[in-house]
Amino acid sequence: MKKRIMTALLASAMILSVAGCGENKTPAGTTTAAPQGGDATTTAAPQGGDETTAAPEGGDTATVDVPDDGKVLNIWAWNTEFMDRVSAFYPGYEAVGEATKDEEGNVRSAEGKIGDVKVVWTINPNANNGYQIPLDEALLDQDNKPADEKIDIFLIEADYADKYVNSDTSLPVSAVGITDADCEQMYQYTKDIATDANGNLKAVTWQATPGLFAYKRSIAKEVLGTDDPDEVQKAVADWDKFNETAAKMKEAGYYMVAGRQDSYRTFSNNVSAPWVNANDEIIIDANIEKWVEQTKDFTEKGYLQNDTAHDLWQSGWATEQSEAGKTFGFFYSTWGINFTLAGNAGEDGFGNWAVCYGPQSYYWGGTWICAAYQTDNKSLVKDIMFQLTCNGDIMGNITRETQDYTNNMAAMEAIAASDFKSDFLGGQNHIALFTENAKKIDMSNVSAYDQGLNEGFQEAMGPYFLGEKTYEECLDFFYSNAIVKYPNLKKPQ
Repeated sequence: MKKRIMTALLASAMILSVAGCGENKTPAGTTTAAPQGGDATTTAAPQGGDETTAAPEGGDTATVDVPDDGKVLNIWAWNTEFMDRVSAFYPGYEAVGEATKDEEGNVRSAEGKIGDVKVVWTINPNANNGYQIPLDEALLDQDNKPADEKIDIFLIEADYADKYVNSDTSLPVSAVGITDADCEQMYQYTKDIATDANGNLKAVTWQATPGLFAYKRSIAKEVLGTDDPDEVQKAVADWDKFNETAAKMKEAGYYMVAGRQDSYRTFSNNVSAPWVNANDEIIIDANIEKWVEQTKDFTEKGYLQNDTAHDLWQSGWATEQSEAGKTFGFFYSTWGINFTLAGNAGEDGFGNWAVCYGPQSYYWGGTWICAAYQTDNKSLVKDIMFQLTCNGDIMGNITRETQDYTNNMAAMEAIAASDFKSDFLGGQNHIALFTENAKKIDMSNVSAYDQGLNEGFQEAMGPYFLGEKTYEECLDFFYSNAIVKYPNLKKPQ
């Protein structure tokens, strides 16, 4: 009975996801977006209370007996980042054959092997819920599939983690053998976001994603007289100073940020309460309102470019990160610097960037590894989780080789205190700055509605910034669309 309840709830979430797709723009990031957090797909929150954590028939998922005789390991993801990490850093993994790609050259499936176990990768891009909808369908059909076709591992993002964490589609990591002691060096927020209502840790991640402010050194020297990170930090140490520096940039012929959405995550990650209250009312936090006020001010004063070409992940936004760009800085978390910014800057931009803390600490994104209900590869699932998220030596190597920031406090503190340098950032040890901001991440106000409401709010405010509609008109549009996506929600009374 409990299993049937869970199935109905996840099926309901799928239907709502489909209904929301037409209301939501897909970012150009389907080709240039970062591996985490940049997707604008809509997800529906699981409905109900404790019912969403009902155990599969046969007992509590925390103590379920997980088989260990699988011959095929099926892994589902929305891009190749995790596959790349496994390929490069998991001992004994071998790629087999050529990957299958779509017309745009994106990998859609691939194969490998670990010992005598065949590894099958299924890659469905996030755009338009292209990942979550088929994933939900496959997870709901686990009981009916042959053993070699059952999903063993699937990945989730922070913005919709709650949907899967509070569902029996994912097993507690303890069910495959990952212990509290194994996870002791993980940043607490990465565990909090993946812990269900019953206190079970349901997923683990190899990365932590604190954010910084990345700026172009050449512009800093010209306008501020220095590109030293400590000195530049003084110019952006709080929002008042940030706004003052924006005026200087404008006077010198530059933009402070590229577009209207650039600073949003810094505000939205510092809200005082979740999007939805206990009465299922959508609440606009004061910090979100501050983003609207600042962005309207920046728009009117020309401190940013007020057009859709410079929205996040769009072509104009990416071009601004090249040497031809006239934008001073960008808010980026860990993956954004080594993956997106470095790629957009090109070879000419190497050495011309640096990072500082910025006006507020924040985080952005993250990818978690889930063990799927009905996996029959207990030992292998455990070992992949352990090696890539608990093994400090491997995690330190990931950071040194890719400059990603990994989820191991001891490893990151050691690199922060070392002579580690980033050539892209002009020899700066940015891990030291990330380590400080990682300590300040607070996930207490996340909710199952974050992705849909955050993306929907930014989209709804566009006509206000353009001067085409009033704030109240845009707010009504936001509420209307949000209730279509999430019919259980309502406007505040």
